Amino acid sequence: MITAEVIFWILIVSVFYVYAGYGIILYILKKSLGCRKSINDEHADWPEVTLFITAYNERDFVEMKMENCKKLDYPDAKLKILWITDGSDDGTDVLLRDYPEIEVYHQPERRGKIAAMNRGMQFVKTDIVVFCDANTLLNQESIKVIAEKFRDPKVGCVAGEKRIISESKENAASSGEGIYWKYESKLKQWDACLNSAVGAAGELFAIRTELFREVEPDTLLDDFVISLRIVAMGYRIEYSPYAYASESSSVSVKEELKRKIRISAGGIQSVFRLKKLLNPFKYGVFAWQFLSHKVLRWLWVPFILPVVFILNTAIVIWGDVSYTGLYAVLLILQVIFYLFVVAGWLLENRKIRFKIIFAPYYIFIMNYAVYHGLIRYIKGKQTVNWERARRAG
Repeated sequence: MITAEVIFWILIVSVFYVYAGYGIILYILKKSLGCRKSINDEHADWPEVTLFITAYNERDFVEMKMENCKKLDYPDAKLKILWITDGSDDGTDVLLRDYPEIEVYHQPERRGKIAAMNRGMQFVKTDIVVFCDANTLLNQESIKVIAEKFRDPKVGCVAGEKRIISESKENAASSGEGIYWKYESKLKQWDACLNSAVGAAGELFAIRTELFREVEPDTLLDDFVISLRIVAMGYRIEYSPYAYASESSSVSVKEELKRKIRISAGGIQSVFRLKKLLNPFKYGVFAWQFLSHKVLRWLWVPFILPVVFILNTAIVIWGDVSYTGLYAVLLILQVIFYLFVVAGWLLENRKIRFKIIFAPYYIFIMNYAVYHGLIRYIKGKQTVNWERARRAG
């Protein structure tokens, strides 16, 4: 039983490390070492920027998106807006023709977002390209905030923040997703403060155009692969919460699960394609960041959580009564967590709102999605033509 106990503690400490310990270490390092000074040249001219928007059947969002683009605080002469609408058959490209100030490129064949990005980059003639989604709204200062970060020549990519618009009555998806992205935002800030952010979210990120390399057409997480390959070139990913993209939460956990499964499949694919970044002798502290922030989340925690529960149960049942008290408490806490998961599922189905229940439910869904994502990845069944999760609002 001693061996079981040792394994149990190794596993439970690793889970704590992934979900909280890594963040605590980053925070301590931030406080003790501080952050690098930003390069802020008030007299520097604003660079030319292309806002690159990929869209598949986004007709319902065109007017909203274009109104948002008009409100962006950036010199008009230096901001180009480019839409790639490959595969759209709902008239998205036709509606966009009403805006003569933008460039629209369309082809009937739908080959996925990354194929559209690969094709569209040939039309980008500016030094900086900002990628964003058609169904997200950017804050007014976002482009200037991003452009300022590129004044540091070692910055090759800038990741913006993703914000979830809370509904008046939150469901499990909005509560859980909102909490997750707030925590994720803090981790990205501390990662960037220490060295480099670990990836970027496709809702809003930018790169130096010269650093773009065509990505394999079967790539599932284009934003993650593009940004981390820039790290592999020797550049940093900067992060700014002051440049953010807002979108509604998924309409339900069922819809959010679809999204999480494809992200999980893409995450697993990305780890294998970017495995060289785990070499500490070449990439230094970033190898530790990549392992802690991403790899362990996708390829470790989801698979050991059931093992932790089984080991804990075995120790309580068959262990020495004289020392099983602590293990009993830990088992009870796990049981309570899973009861919250069940309660969250029941409340979600009955449209009853109880925020404290939804966070455990969302964490469970994130880990559950990894199993499905792994199966899809192994079987090659995750298509690059993603079905967008229905959003609230």
